[in-house]
Amino acid sequence: MAATSAGKTYHHGDLRNALICAAVDLAGEGGPERVVLREAARRVGVSPTAAYRHFDGRGELLRTVRAHARRELAAAMERAAAREPGADDPVLAAERRVTALCRGYVGFAVEQPGLYRAAFCVPRPATAGEPTPDRPPAEPEIRAFTLLREALEALAVLGTARRGARPATGAAAWSAVHGLSLLLVDGPLRRLSAQGRSVVVEATLAMVVCGATAD
Repeated sequence: MAATSAGKTYHHGDLRNALICAAVDLAGEGGPERVVLREAARRVGVSPTAAYRHFDGRGELLRTVRAHARRELAAAMERAAAREPGADDPVLAAERRVTALCRGYVGFAVEQPGLYRAAFCVPRPATAGEPTPDRPPAEPEIRAFTLLREALEALAVLGTARRGARPATGAAAWSAVHGLSLLLVDGPLRRLSAQGRSVVVEATLAMVVCGATAD
């Protein structure tokens, strides 16, 4: 999805998509708190009334941005895995894929903190008098977790992952990379230098792989 530039006037075409692009820009600039339907309308040069013909309120717009951010997170993980060099040893190749996916996850959080926060935001419910959709949209699959879980399952098939711990291992690995991402984006680790951050990231990813393959 292409993002609109601030101040660009909307003239014709798909207004709903233009509003989403503007909202994604807003999230990228300041996180989910910046996503406001009136501001998105202003950015594409239409009235709030026109925007409300496409979205029932801020909650619906923010849920759409959240789904976009989750897709972008998964895409960043897949790109990182595609860049990882292969290996003749299938076990090593599987371990490298787990590491690369995790590295892509953390990298997205650090490089796109606003969108990362939006990916896991909880839109507030509609207030009294605020229009709501007839049916709430289905919660999109968090593909980032699916990618990580599938990579860990590939290790299990090769016989290197801990027996009987696959479901918990996926959740534990996700918790590790998500927690690290939050510490780097909003916590005390945000003050680390680029070199210090790299050391912490690689140590955490090694721990994830070791935890998945320990007997």
